[in-house]
Parts: sequence; C-alpha cells; structure tokens
Amino acid sequence: MQRRRTDIRARGTSISPSHQSHLFPVKKISLREDTAGTSHSGDFCHRCPAKQRISNRGRSLCELVVTGSRDTMRPGREARRESVRTHVAIRCPTGQGAAAKFFMDGDLGALRYASREPRMTLGAKPAATGEIPATTRRVTAPVLHQYKRQGQRIVMITAYDATMARLVDESGADVVLVGDSLGMVMQGHPHTLEVTLEHMCYHARCVRRAVQRAHLVVDLPFMSYQVSAEQALLSAGRLVQEGGAEAVKLEGGGRADAVRKIVQAGIPVMGHLGLTPQSVHEFGGFRVQGREDAAAERLRQDALQLQEAGAYAVVLEGIPAALARQISQSLAIPTIGIGAGVGCDGQVLVMQDLLGLDDRFKPRFVKRFAELAGVVRDAFATYGREVREGSFPGAEHSFSSNPSPAPASGSEPPTE
Repeated sequence: MQRRRTDIRARGTSISPSHQSHLFPVKKISLREDTAGTSHSGDFCHRCPAKQRISNRGRSLCELVVTGSRDTMRPGREARRESVRTHVAIRCPTGQGAAAKFFMDGDLGALRYASREPRMTLGAKPAATGEIPATTRRVTAPVLHQYKRQGQRIVMITAYDATMARLVDESGADVVLVGDSLGMVMQGHPHTLEVTLEHMCYHARCVRRAVQRAHLVVDLPFMSYQVSAEQALLSAGRLVQEGGAEAVKLEGGGRADAVRKIVQAGIPVMGHLGLTPQSVHEFGGFRVQGREDAAAERLRQDALQLQEAGAYAVVLEGIPAALARQISQSLAIPTIGIGAGVGCDGQVLVMQDLLGLDDRFKPRFVKRFAELAGVVRDAFATYGREVREGSFPGAEHSFSSNPSPAPASGSEPPTE
C-alpha cells in the first residue's frame, strides 16, 4: 500500500488538535493518507497561514500528525525542551470518502478538523445514553438533520459569555444558543424587547471565542428583522460577520420571505414558533399557545411554511405536548422544544434556569439540574466573612520577597 505524505509548515503559531488540551509551537503538520481506491480530499482555507491545498485519492482513512516542541520550566532550574508528537487516525463511517477541510481558527489559534460526513476515532464506541459524545467533530446544520434521521435527540443550551460557553461546549451539548433571553437573565429586564443587535453581536463574540465543537446559533432581536426581508438579511449578516454566528434564529410565523432571503445568502435559519417572547405584549404575557383548534392549525401551517422557505430547524416553545409531537412528525427538519413536551427532536433550556441560579423563578417547564443559587451565595458570604476577619488571604495565597531555593529531587516545586 502506497503512502503519500504532505508536510505543511506554519511557524510561530500556537496550535493544537481539537482533541488535545495542550498548545505548543508548531514545527510541522503532516497529513498522511493511504491511497487505494475511493476519493478523499482536504484543503486549508484562507485563514490558515499555510494557504496550501491537499488533494489525495485514497480510502477514507487518514492520519493527522502534529509535530512540535514546548519548553518546560521549573523555578530555579534551566528550561528543558520537550518534543511533542501526536497521531490521530480518523475515518468516514460511510466508507465513501468525505470531503474534508482542515482550518485554522483565527481567534483560538487551534487546528480543527471539519467534515461533511461523520468523523469517528478508530476503535471508538458510541456513547451510551446520557454520556458526553466521544466525537470531537464540529456540529453543523447538516449534522442536526442527520440526528433527526437517526432519531438522536438534540441538546441545546443557552450561553452568553465565554466562561459558561466553554463549560456548555465541554459538556457535549450539540447547540449553543446566544438567545435574546440575555435581556432577562443578564440585563435584568422583564422581557427581551430592549435587546439590540449590538448586544447580540457582543455576546455572540464572547461565546464564539470559547465554543469549539457545538453549533452556534444567535437570536435576531426585536425589530432587527420585522421591517423587511432586506433588513432581516442585513441583520443576519452582521451576526455572522461581527458575532461569529453559524446560524440565526428568528421568531414567529409569516416570516417565509425573510427566511428565504437569508437562506439564499448562505446563512442557515432556525425558526421559532409558539410562545415567542418578542410577542409578549400581543399574547398578554408569557402564555401557552396553540390550545384552541384554530391556533393549533395555524402553528402547523407556520411550521410547514418555515420548512418550505428553507429553515433548517424550528424551536417550539410553550405549546401542548401533543401538538408539538404532531408538528415534529410532520416535518423533515428537527424541532427543538422548550415547554413543548418530550415529542420534539431535541430540547433547549436557558442556562441560568437549568443551573438553578435564580431560586425565585421556576416555571413548570423548567427542571433544575443543580441548585446553585444557594451555593453561590454561600461562597460569596464565606469570602466576605474571611476578608473581614482577616483569615484571607493566608500564607499559602501570598508571595515572599525572595524566591525559594530549588527543591530537592522528587519534591514538589515551590509555589512562591
């Protein structure tokens, strides 16, 4: 069997495969592919400093080899150079050769592998129910369609800052939503109507820097798309260009023209039907929708129109569980429920609600998977008490004037 090897040099850049946690200066990146039969291709996009294209004919088995070095330093000792070399075997489960792309993330400085087909590590087993997925491939709109076909439920969680977005992403969630709910949980408003496009772009940028695997969806806020389809397209474009969104979400039925315009520009659109928070004044509050026959039929038709206009998914919020199940079964695109029962193709919750960070707020559709409000308050109170009584900071949290001598062999390095 022949081997073809292509070396890509990218000096002076901190780089790491997405499956690794360490960073090191790169000396060489090698893509090795076994050549025997079906087509397989890959390329570096414009964001990679190498700007080289790879195109091999081979079976869907490749090995990404990253070679580099890093310095390890201990106080009082000379720096030691440590060589680093990693190998990753990946394959396309279809066995037909996936069009693949390696690209450099300009914000994170990390090498990623993205494929139009599922990526699996050789020998990896599917995750059991409730476990974090073993795959590190990027979740995209087509991947969510694949989940729908396979009957795999979609997990979506909101995030509004880099710290929480990183934790959500590391949990294995499929979708991170930067929702206009930030107006309520981050800004303290009673509704979402005061959130602006600038707010959404800012929070989206924060989240974008932290998310490596999950699909990133950003809400179009109130009055950023209702005027015309052209306005909707311009607003969606800003969320992509300025916020790093991979898809946008808009509320309400009767938006087919706006959805079609945005999709034609190459931006995936997620719909949102039922209890749409931007219509809170029209509804007279946050009330369950679709209980009457006429209203239920209108929601069914709105869902079909969104699908026909090109939406790739739709959120169903605050509607009867039976109706949500019917809509989900009638659509080819995934549905993601919140207060819509278990019959949807996935679920979404606001991060603060899921973690129990506001113990004053517990609507029926929310399950608290943690009770962190009390934990956080206690931590703040303990900190305040120790500051006032002078027990914090202690000696272990302070620094001396002179560094400690080099430790004896086998002992722990000093912390000062």
